[in-house]
Amino acid sequence: MKLANRVAVLTGAGGGIGRATAFCLARRGCHLALADIDGAAVEKVAGEARRLGVRATHHVLDVANRAAVAAFPGLVDAVHGRVDLVINNAGVALGGSFEQILPEDFDWLMEINFHGVVRMTRAFLPHLRESDDARIVNVSSIYGIISPPGQSAYSASKFAVRGFSNALRHELEGTTVGVSVVHPGGVATAIARNARAPKDAPRHEIERGRAIAERLLRMPPERAGEIVVRGIERRRARILVGSDARIVALLERLSPIHYWKLLKKATGR
Repeated sequence: MKLANRVAVLTGAGGGIGRATAFCLARRGCHLALADIDGAAVEKVAGEARRLGVRATHHVLDVANRAAVAAFPGLVDAVHGRVDLVINNAGVALGGSFEQILPEDFDWLMEINFHGVVRMTRAFLPHLRESDDARIVNVSSIYGIISPPGQSAYSASKFAVRGFSNALRHELEGTTVGVSVVHPGGVATAIARNARAPKDAPRHEIERGRAIAERLLRMPPERAGEIVVRGIERRRARILVGSDARIVALLERLSPIHYWKLLKKATGR
C-alpha cells in the first residue's frame, strides 16, 4: 500500500504506539486526522507531524461516546476530503482477577477497547469504500492470542478485536478495503501505569502487578510504530510486534491448551 498523499485516521494518537505510528505515517507523506481523549497531547503530536510536511488535524474524541464517533467522519471529511486508512489504536487496561473486577469496570473497558473499534469501523467504512485502496487496522494485543491470569477483562476485549477483525476481513474480501489486526508484545508505553485496578485489591498487590508489567514493556514505541506501518504497507492480515509476540504466538499454535504451563516452566514463574 502506497501511503504518500493518503489520509489516515488514528485514535489513541496522543502517546505510545499511536504517537509513534503517526510520525511513521507522516514521514511517508500520509496526511493525518489524529484523535485522542487527551486534547493537549494529541494537539502536540499533530503539531510535530505538520513539521514533517503533511496536513495533520487533531480531534478530542472519546471512542466510548456513540454520538461523537458517529459525527467524527463528517469532521474529518470537511478538512481532508477523503479517508483511506483507519487505525483503531485507542485502548485502556484493567488488572485483576474476574472475581475482583467490578461489573462497571469490565463494561468500561469493553466500551473503549472493543465497542470503540466497532463504532469507528461502522462510522468510517462507507468512506473507506470510496477509496481505491483502503485499510482498517485494529490494534489487539499479545493478550488477544494468549490469556494470562489477572487479565480476564483485557484479554476478553483483545480477543474480541481479533475475532471481529478476522471476520470483517473475510466479509470485505474482493473489495478495495483490507483489514489488519495488530498484536503488540511488550512495548514501553504508559498503559501499565495508567491501568485501572480493582478498588478492593491490596495496594502492594497492585504495585507488584504494575512492576511486573513494566519489566515486560521493553520495545521502544518508535520501533513498534515502524513495524505497524511496514505491516500496513505490505498488507499484512496479522502484524506481530516484537519477538515476544512472535514466540508466544507460535507457542500458542503448538500447544493451544497447555501453553501457560510451558510459559511458567520456561520463566520459572
